[in-house]
Amino acid sequence: MPTLRLDDGSILTEGPAIVQYLADLKPATGLAPATGTMERYRVQEWLAFIGTELHKSFGTLFNKASGDDAKQMAKANIAKRLSYLNDQLANRQFLLGNNFTVADAYAFTIVNWTNFVGIDLKPYPNVAAYMTRVGARPKVQETLKAEGLLK
Repeated sequence: MPTLRLDDGSILTEGPAIVQYLADLKPATGLAPATGTMERYRVQEWLAFIGTELHKSFGTLFNKASGDDAKQMAKANIAKRLSYLNDQLANRQFLLGNNFTVADAYAFTIVNWTNFVGIDLKPYPNVAAYMTRVGARPKVQETLKAEGLLK
């Protein structure tokens, strides 16, 4: 489970809460729209979708105890979610349009797992282009290198 220990020693868990907290530390970055705006609710909407519909579906594929039938069902569910994401990205650079947000950071992380579980993004050209766009961002490159995911 994603966990962040704060300076006061308290613990914050769950990816969507953590990324919103981090974005709120530096509001000028625009990583999360201002509280109370429709754009902020759209970010929360995307974070919920990514966490409950996409992220959750990958768990079966990473569980060595999962049988082939369970893995096939998980891949079918992921395909449905990727199709939805592909449709949503048809005329957008990022999930909220032209602005990169914490929802994009979370989506990139989860969709990147397709590389480790044998899911090809070719049937989802908008998702593939999105992954290339987000992956080219300097901070994303820096993070991927730090995590040993890029040479």
